[in-house]
Amino acid sequence: MPQSASSNKINPRANIALADALTVIFWNKPPFARYLRGMLQDHSELLARLDFSTTKRETAGHLVDLLRANEARYQDLTIKLMLDIAEMKRFSNLEQQVDRDEMVARAEAAVAELREWTELQRHVIQEHEDHSATIADSARQAEKDRLFNADHEALKLRFFEMHTSSDPHRRGTDFEDFINKLFGLYDLEPRASYRLDHEQIDGAFAYATDHYVLEAKWWKEAIGRRELDVFKSNIERKGKNTLGLYISMSGFTSDALAVYSYSTPFITMDGSDFMAVLEQRIRLDDLIARKRQHASQTGHCYMPVSAIFSGTD
Repeated sequence: MPQSASSNKINPRANIALADALTVIFWNKPPFARYLRGMLQDHSELLARLDFSTTKRETAGHLVDLLRANEARYQDLTIKLMLDIAEMKRFSNLEQQVDRDEMVARAEAAVAELREWTELQRHVIQEHEDHSATIADSARQAEKDRLFNADHEALKLRFFEMHTSSDPHRRGTDFEDFINKLFGLYDLEPRASYRLDHEQIDGAFAYATDHYVLEAKWWKEAIGRRELDVFKSNIERKGKNTLGLYISMSGFTSDALAVYSYSTPFITMDGSDFMAVLEQRIRLDDLIARKRQHASQTGHCYMPVSAIFSGTD
């Protein structure tokens, strides 16, 4: 277990109040043992040192001694126990006993005493809660990263599988679905292909404040000027804030890139860009942002990912 970040110590009298409360909130040993086993379920090393055959007071005292002896390690657990007991309002095991009124009164007094100490120790409790929140946030982020990386790896394997496909039509359909899933992984709000009057759009997505139409080709040949001219016309028929992304796994001809090297309404991606993203050498959203910045500054639709890595963009 991680150590608490707290530099403050729990007041010894608060620990005494904890031991006293643990002793009187149960009358019978079995529920007392079940409670401690539940609260200490992540600390088998402590449970192994407790002897539940002794009296409740001896067991509770021994536990608190163990917690105090290594407070740097167990402060979070100690505070967890204190807070849990301090919030108790009912004592069902005591209520079943013949002398229940006296037993419940004694338990209520001990819990009230512990509750007072938790209030006096508020600065330590706050550090505990902040520390616990940080751990929880880190755990949630780690889980998000794990799922993100798993999805990334699955898409990379699928990308490799598409490379071995001998059916161009099937590969084109799979490529469209692959792009939607990859862009969805980066929260780019992808939209699958759709049709307008006299026009088929491969897809669309949003990034920052811009909306993009998307064209994707997996041809043997490089994309030439004619295809880029058609794409430019399609973009210009959309809203004024609409940009374009043309994806060509086989790259682009030099004459096509030359035409769109001074003024362009679109950016481009090729196979090397996808490999860099899938290998997580660069994030997809960062890559799009860098390409968009390059196009705005130079008017050029093309910037290889290698230029970003080399710092020559």
